[in-house]
Amino acid sequence: QVHLVESGGGLVQPGGSLRLSCAASGSIFSINRMGWFRQAPGKQRELVAAITTGGTTNYADSVKGRFTISRDNAKNTVYLQMNSLKPEDTAAYYCNIGNPWRATWGQGIQVTVSS
Repeated sequence: QVHLVESGGGLVQPGGSLRLSCAASGSIFSINRMGWFRQAPGKQRELVAAITTGGTTNYADSVKGRFTISRDNAKNTVYLQMNSLKPEDTAAYYCNIGNPWRATWGQGIQVTVSS
């Protein structure tokens, strides 16, 4: 069993920053890929950013230049530094691991960008 626990969300004003963390624990032998997704009300869940064990990253066009994904392999933890936040970044954020992505998701964490 694998557990994914997200933290670091909250309410922030437009232009502000937040840093999300996700710790993976349980029956993990190696994690080849880690990523962040988000889901806004009434919308489908979308991939925000992903990172491989070797550090290769990819980002959704909407967050390029503003968000940075990183990971600590020793801690099985992935981070998402979010800068210059916009109201349209408001969503529940989820992390996931593996290739393909795991079918089971964590609880997610809410990020609200509002003045």
